[in-house]
Amino acid sequence: MEEFFVKTKRKFQVIDITPNVREIVERAATQEGLCCVFIPHSTAAVTVNENADPNIGEDLQDALAKLIPEGIWRHDRIDDNAAAHIKAAIIGPSEMVPVKNGTLLLGTWQSLMLVEFDGPRERKVIVQIR
Repeated sequence: MEEFFVKTKRKFQVIDITPNVREIVERAATQEGLCCVFIPHSTAAVTVNENADPNIGEDLQDALAKLIPEGIWRHDRIDDNAAAHIKAAIIGPSEMVPVKNGTLLLGTWQSLMLVEFDGPRERKVIVQIR
């Protein structure tokens, strides 16, 4: 198991973390198995999505903003980030990607993305390969 950190720069942001995860997979030298990418945060998420067009990340954030508006939830009375918690719960804190011949089996246009809903912050990413 290895971990790395990502510093987000905006409140809402999608960051491609695939290069970091690929390096960990290469160091592990596992020929076949599963790679679990997990973030221990309740206002950020991990997803697999397109890597060729950065607008996909913006579209994802816009769609979630329309579905889950800011500032109307009970938790907002505590720290004004309930929408971030709800969005992160929907997307989820982890992704599992197969490994074959020591390589992540992502599709041509797929990448692992950290999705920030309450930044800017420093986010921990945990990677475990089995």
